[in-house]
Parts: sequence; C-alpha cells; structure tokens
Amino acid sequence: MQDAFMHLYCGDGKGKTTAAVGLAVRAAGTGKQVLFAQFMKSGKTGEIESLKNLKNITVLRSSKKFPFYKNMTPAQKKEQASIHNQILDSIIESAQNEKYGLIVLDEITYPCQWELVDKERLFHFLLSERERTEIVCTGRNPDTFFLEHADYITEMKCIRHPYDRGVPAREGIEY
Repeated sequence: MQDAFMHLYCGDGKGKTTAAVGLAVRAAGTGKQVLFAQFMKSGKTGEIESLKNLKNITVLRSSKKFPFYKNMTPAQKKEQASIHNQILDSIIESAQNEKYGLIVLDEITYPCQWELVDKERLFHFLLSERERTEIVCTGRNPDTFFLEHADYITEMKCIRHPYDRGVPAREGIEY
C-alpha cells in the first residue's frame, strides 16, 4: 500500500496556505519532521512565526521582499528566480539529509507559472520524493504536472481524495 501522497491546494479562494499550515501542525504534533518551504512570500507572518516555534518544523523562505510579480522589473524577476532556485536546492539537500514526514511547498505554483524556478528539477524532485514523503503544494493556476500527479486536489472543495481508493485515514495527515 502506498504510504505517501501528494496534495495540491489550489484555486482563487482563501485558505490554501492555511490548510497547508494546519496539516504541518498536525504532522508535527504526531512527531513527524516537517519541512515548510514558502515561495513568493516574505516578511513576518503569523503562520511562519508560529511554525518557527514548533520543534519538528523547519521553515525555508526568502528574507528578501519583492513587489507583486506584475510590478517587478526584469532584474527583480531574475533575482527572485535565483532565490527560488536556491530554496529548491535547500529543499532537495534537506530531503536527502533528513527523513521528513511532510514537505510543504507553499505558493509553488506561481514560480512554475512565471518561470521563476527550474520546473524540470522541481518536478523530478517531487516525483522521486513522493514515494517516501507526504508532499503539499499550494497556489493558483497549477501547472498540468500538479493536476496529473497529485493524489489530493482541493480547490477549496474536495475534488479527489485517496479515501475513495480505499486508503484508510492516516495518523498525522487526516487526523
């Protein structure tokens, strides 16, 4: 039986990051190690400050603040792409050195959509890592890759769930 699944929280409604944070807290509360990586966001936020205080959660994100994508200069876009690829490098390295029960890639769909991350490298990582680690990806307008490979797809309404395939509720993920 498959033990690890990929989740996609997408859509234009509120709650994608909140759902990912909730799952991270649930997983950490059952003793799982969690890697919570955030793309396209910076600055102080309540969810990141809370996650940093939990011993089982490692947070990766940029400390550099950028304007909204549509307001970025070409130089800012290039710099943000470099930062996102550094975050991806850190995620891959961390996953090789640590056994995570959950990896969250918050707002990852945007860098994919705007070519601010090496999609080929990201997708290869996701396909290989999902065999052993629960993965959550969030954001609007997901690339076809996410829609084809996610086991859970929630557009703030349930679209797909492994329970329908007979997978029982798993501690730290569903309860």
